[in-house]
Amino acid sequence: MNISGSGSHSESVSEFILLGFPCSKEIQVVLFILFSVIYFLTLMGNGAIICAVCWNQHLHTPMYLLLGNFAFLEIWYVNSTVPNMLVNFLSETKAISFTGCFLQLYFFFSMGSTECFFLSAMAFDRYFAICHPLHYATIMTGQSCFNLVISCWVCGFLWYLVPVILISQLPFCGPNAIDHFVCDSGPLLTLSCAPAPISKLASYTLSSLIILLSFLFILISYALVLLAVLRLPVAASRHKAFSTCGSHLAVVLLFYGTIMVMHVSPGSSHSTLMPKIMTLFYAMVTPLFNPLIYSLRNKEMKNALWKVPGKFKISVKVFVSRPRRSVE
Repeated sequence: MNISGSGSHSESVSEFILLGFPCSKEIQVVLFILFSVIYFLTLMGNGAIICAVCWNQHLHTPMYLLLGNFAFLEIWYVNSTVPNMLVNFLSETKAISFTGCFLQLYFFFSMGSTECFFLSAMAFDRYFAICHPLHYATIMTGQSCFNLVISCWVCGFLWYLVPVILISQLPFCGPNAIDHFVCDSGPLLTLSCAPAPISKLASYTLSSLIILLSFLFILISYALVLLAVLRLPVAASRHKAFSTCGSHLAVVLLFYGTIMVMHVSPGSSHSTLMPKIMTLFYAMVTPLFNPLIYSLRNKEMKNALWKVPGKFKISVKVFVSRPRRSVE
């Protein structure tokens, strides 16, 4: 449905159509089932990591507290886009309101920015733990870790606020069909009735800055870690350090590899399918694999995750057997 008009938003587009993956009804149902399973497994995997960190006293260290927050972030990251995408697979209209579209844009990019900050914080934590072990306990105190976590969340949610506000103020007078499964800045800028060089520049610059600067920071941190690890005299210590940092690097490469193709490569001369596949990869696939990577490469996390079902059963039993007050 195209709504023509110009000027204020009340005279122009009041909703957008997310075209998603145009295909037959049968394939839409298959995709709905497939992505529902991935979504469920993502919530389960990241939820298990949060439970493991909360319930295991041995994991109440800065590294695992950062990992717990990262898993919590991943849950909200998929929730910012996937539920709406699943609904659209079965929807006839595939419509999203003007406000809903820009809220999705804001939360999707804010979660992505926060993920960049958290990956940088995790690299910073590993750098100090391995390169400055004697000073680590005094630098990474509980208060320092808390401040670092809060800074990641606050900076992540402030980073992309200005471009979202600028794009939302543009005139949209039709057409209103977005050839994507999420409200992305690129398609929205294309649909604008007026040229928006400032909004485009702000969006591209801030996206590129957060991605490139955080990636560079992470690479430098792990390069220094690698040099420090190679100097360790004991082979077992080297193996443990490589194992921990290896899982972090795998997540970093998985996330940044796809996000750079989408938001840093100039020109955006991709086919209409390529942005969808890339976005699908870092919005759904990486949050699914992250718990697997961390648990398979880390013995402490693996042991803690094995204990989660038992802890959950105990919690349920305590809740069920708790005496209730009589209403009478």
